[in-house]
Amino acid sequence: MSNIRIIILLLLLATGCNSQEPKLLSEEDIGAIAETAFYYERTITNAEGNEELLPEYKYLDSIQISEITYLSDNLKIKGFSISPKKKGKYPVIIYNRGGSYDFGAITLPMLLFHLGELASKGNVVLCSQYRGNSGSEGQEEFGGNDVNDVLNLLDLVKEFEYADPDRIGMYGWSRGGMMTYIALPQTNNIKVAVVGGAVSDFRLNEKNRPGFTDMIPNFEANKEAEFDRRSAILWADKFSKEVPILMLHGTSDWRVKPEHSLNMALEFSKYKIPYRLIMFEGGDHGINEHLKEVHDQIYRWFDTYLKKDSPLPNMEYHRQ
Repeated sequence: MSNIRIIILLLLLATGCNSQEPKLLSEEDIGAIAETAFYYERTITNAEGNEELLPEYKYLDSIQISEITYLSDNLKIKGFSISPKKKGKYPVIIYNRGGSYDFGAITLPMLLFHLGELASKGNVVLCSQYRGNSGSEGQEEFGGNDVNDVLNLLDLVKEFEYADPDRIGMYGWSRGGMMTYIALPQTNNIKVAVVGGAVSDFRLNEKNRPGFTDMIPNFEANKEAEFDRRSAILWADKFSKEVPILMLHGTSDWRVKPEHSLNMALEFSKYKIPYRLIMFEGGDHGINEHLKEVHDQIYRWFDTYLKKDSPLPNMEYHRQ
């Protein structure tokens, strides 16, 4: 069928970031995608009785996806790169996944229908499964040393001939937003960031949804330090005034309550960190009720500060 042919062509899985011999996706993997409701919602049956992608998903033919394996603290970490097929030098966006263990893992539908669309806008997207997850070595730490798995992607950028190392952004959702917050003060290589449903106060998150501390090594012996390490709201003054941050949150988010972003915005205002906060009325954790607007805002933010290199806003109080 035509849609299966398209997927075979675009999903090239490589054994490592430097591999020049990509391997076609297996028939088993293709079949797994074709059987999902997530996939069928994006296809129609044409006059010949064959399934084909809806027009809004034709971008899939313009991207390529590779699996990567890279070193982080001497651990082999799994991840992916998604890029336009057309040769060129493109801005890089590091995407930080949410969840823990298999929940929130980067899946083929996510690569195809979320990150793939971001890449089709003229970006190279890099993402990590984090240590202890989906074939990566090591132990999950939920915002501990696994943040190095994000930071070490920065060193990989120069390995991709189509990636521009001078234009790198970061994008994270939920736990991935927390990872983004933690990573930003540790590097000067990020020009712009987007976070959605982001954890900014781990103390609040643990109160509302206990259990995450089970993943943190030696937590009981270092409780306060580990809480503080994951609570960006306590060290908002450490963020660069040169990195604009787009914050997105649903007002009906039960997984990460809205006050995470509302309170963080107040801290950013206090320290004159450039940011934009958009609260989506009735939005759930993924803001699925306003998904097109969410994506449009994300694309526009990266275009403004990563592609057009627009001047930063004046965060000082001033008269018009």
